Amino acid sequence: MRVTNAPASRKRRTRMIRAAKGFRMRRSKLYRYASDAVDHGRQYAFRDRRTKKRNFRALWQIRINAAARAAGITYSRLMEGLKAAKVALDRKILADLAVSEPKAFEAVVQAAKSAK
Repeated sequence: MRVTNAPASRKRRTRMIRAAKGFRMRRSKLYRYASDAVDHGRQYAFRDRRTKKRNFRALWQIRINAAARAAGITYSRLMEGLKAAKVALDRKILADLAVSEPKAFEAVVQAAKSAK
């Protein structure tokens, strides 16, 4: 008699169907289609966790550049000045300052300008 290990197989399939919750039509009901859909979804999630970091860094650079140009300096000169002034603020914090605290960002710009 062939042993199929039915409890473990059933559990594995049930886990896959649960992971496909929210998918449409047979992708959420049938194991074969749910398995493909979940595998693809996990590949996209893995890839896009890295893409998200890239996209946010680009957004921060755009915001810093816009605020820096309004203050009369380019992005590259600002970053060069901050490095020379040994100001250890990353792009995320600088972008937040540029949006929410313009006076503080202006002080940072002045520090960068005077350090060159």
